[in-house]
Amino acid sequence: MPGSWHPVRVSSLEPRWLTVPQLVEILGIGPGRIHRLLEERALLAIRRDGVLSIPESFIVDGHPMPELKGTLVVLADNGFDDAEAMQWLLEEDDALGTSPIAALQQGRKAEVRRVAQALAF
Repeated sequence: MPGSWHPVRVSSLEPRWLTVPQLVEILGIGPGRIHRLLEERALLAIRRDGVLSIPESFIVDGHPMPELKGTLVVLADNGFDDAEAMQWLLEEDDALGTSPIAALQQGRKAEVRRVAQALAF
């Protein structure tokens, strides 16, 4: 259950956050397409100081990280809201030995999703 998950330690590195206008420039697509990516759960954003923000680490080679979408679906299916999913992705996880987003960047998609699925139990 999402409410029972508690991170043990937090990464000391604060992610660089991107706004929708910055993503428009980086991805070369319009703001409407960015909002569709958010709706499709291909990207995840939270409001920081009232501004919709996406961690730069979610973008790889000028595109949303492909492994992110399925992971976000698993988290949503387990009852995580966007803020909880963001927190889980960015904070260090003992089972992974790093943050889930860093593990995804290392090609450990199956392991990350197994850990995410186990959070529901």
